[in-house]
Amino acid sequence: MKTLYEIDITARRASKAIGFSWGVAEEVGKNIRLLEVFGLPGIKNLNQYFKIYKKQQFQNISLITKFNTSKIPYCPIIVGVNLLDQITIMEELDEINFENVAFPILVIPFLSRASEIIGKKIMLVIDDQKFLLNFNQSIYSNYPVKTTMERAKKIKINFLENNNSFSENDWEELYKLTEDTFVEETEELKQKTAGAGLIDND
Repeated sequence: MKTLYEIDITARRASKAIGFSWGVAEEVGKNIRLLEVFGLPGIKNLNQYFKIYKKQQFQNISLITKFNTSKIPYCPIIVGVNLLDQITIMEELDEINFENVAFPILVIPFLSRASEIIGKKIMLVIDDQKFLLNFNQSIYSNYPVKTTMERAKKIKINFLENNNSFSENDWEELYKLTEDTFVEETEELKQKTAGAGLIDND
């Protein structure tokens, strides 16, 4: 089994060899490592993309807007890099849409890292596949793990508001149990707490 270090370095070097800058190649290395950690086929999708990268034309993008479309498939790596760079601005849009993105699985780790940066979960829908990105800690999806996705007709990105998964009543009932662990404060206890000593050792 390949180590995560081997996956990172190989993806990085392959990205540089195919024509990306070292800076972008480093991002790709981190991302493919992340995909494999989360059980998604990073190496498989990257390898398939690089097989056609120099044979076909792909659209780059710099400024991302609420709606982004192109007749030529977007390069997923350039899309991802710019999403990550502009994420604090993108968050204000609530929803971002792309049409015609090549190998969209490669965009996922950029958004996973973005979720951690902005402190919000992100719902990503790639055609009929859904991915819930949780602060770069986990990814929940209905994606068939061992397959590649060569093209996405539509991608929708939603930034989710942080809400509790429980009711206020559940919280209050559980919290009430903790009150049995509270220690009644006495004068002796006050003397033992930090900063209450009579001798200054500084």
